[in-house]
Amino acid sequence: MRGLLVAVAAALLLLVGRLAVDQPAAAAVIAVAVLAMGVTAVQPGLIPLAVLPLLLVVLRVRGAGVDLSVSDFALAAASLPALVLARRPFSAGLRAVLWASAVYQFATLLTVLNNPYAANAVEWVHTWMLVSGSLLVGWAIGANGHGRLGVRLLLGTIGMLALITIVQGALQLAEGDFQPVYPSFPYGMHKNFAGTVCATGAVMAYARPAWVGLTRRWSFVLAAAMVTAVLLTQSRQALIGLAVAVLVLVLRSDTDRKRSKVALLLVAPLLLFVANLVQDQVQSGNQFNSVFQRLTWFQDSMTVWSLDPWFGVGLRWWYTDRFPFRFQPPNAEVEVLTSAGVVGLVAFVALMTVALRVAWRLDPVYGSVALAVLVSRLVQGQFDLFWAAVMGSLPFVVLGICLGAKWHAERSVDRTPGETSPAQVHPLTAAAT
Repeated sequence: MRGLLVAVAAALLLLVGRLAVDQPAAAAVIAVAVLAMGVTAVQPGLIPLAVLPLLLVVLRVRGAGVDLSVSDFALAAASLPALVLARRPFSAGLRAVLWASAVYQFATLLTVLNNPYAANAVEWVHTWMLVSGSLLVGWAIGANGHGRLGVRLLLGTIGMLALITIVQGALQLAEGDFQPVYPSFPYGMHKNFAGTVCATGAVMAYARPAWVGLTRRWSFVLAAAMVTAVLLTQSRQALIGLAVAVLVLVLRSDTDRKRSKVALLLVAPLLLFVANLVQDQVQSGNQFNSVFQRLTWFQDSMTVWSLDPWFGVGLRWWYTDRFPFRFQPPNAEVEVLTSAGVVGLVAFVALMTVALRVAWRLDPVYGSVALAVLVSRLVQGQFDLFWAAVMGSLPFVVLGICLGAKWHAERSVDRTPGETSPAQVHPLTAAAT
């Protein structure tokens, strides 16, 4: 395995030399990947941990035939070392999701072979990386004992995005601008991206897993800032996903009535806010707003799907000139159905079912936050694309961290008899405080 790592590193160094003159940015990213491999050979969990903040950067890197986000590059840089040098044996839950991911990749390989074009093959590899790569990166972090710091890094990075959104929103409101906030610093971001990422962070902060060591005060501050950021973006899919995830945490955890009422007081206004936004768009009569536009896209998507119901017309077909339609399917299942057909959709449902089941069966001290984040993403995906950089990888990174942290806690107890694992020290109720 280490020999393979050295060979890959050497090949990447040659690629760095090739790109250094014309594409310095891409060369720098690949050089960092080589460094990641070297450091990972010494400390397997260090580089996956270090790149966690980059997994939330959606800035695009273009040139020399490359058009990927910084998040994709960082995930690729961390995935290979995590795979080669990851702590073993993998837990049963991790193996189950990895196998489900492999089944989904086999199902979508049929549409790649049936629709030969470059973007199709690239997206096939990208999707595999979003699931399996993210799981392995999360596992490497958790299984090496860095789960607490990993979750804190994610929360800190999302907290910075929330702060940027709040500051920009405050400036807009001061000028009498009540439009959705599209964060523009340090680069432009879509409101649905900022909203969904902040909603995921709010779910994690609200869950407050005991093993992360987050105080109740910091949990409240982070959750409040992230929810505020979501409201400023006016991302309806993020708000609905957040509300459903909070309900899952309440039902999943042994909370008292007071805490349950607090959760319901948070959920009800969010759903009311979304209902008002949708009602305003419906009453406006504007056929080009997001509500009516999505209805049109659903109809057009069914037209595309009818061209090849079983195997689909290819991944990311909307980025090609093969069809007169230039839109993104407005729903996760419709996205998969048009891209990979009924075969791909069945495999996608199986993948999500396995992931949810693994999170549900995991010790709630570790599994509740992973389950809530997965549910939040699935709900968000009912109103937009599912396979997208950051938004597609983040739930599986969190699941991997939780699985690895549980595995590490069990091994720590086995090595030092008489000590108590974090799952035994902290009460379950802290998981949804």
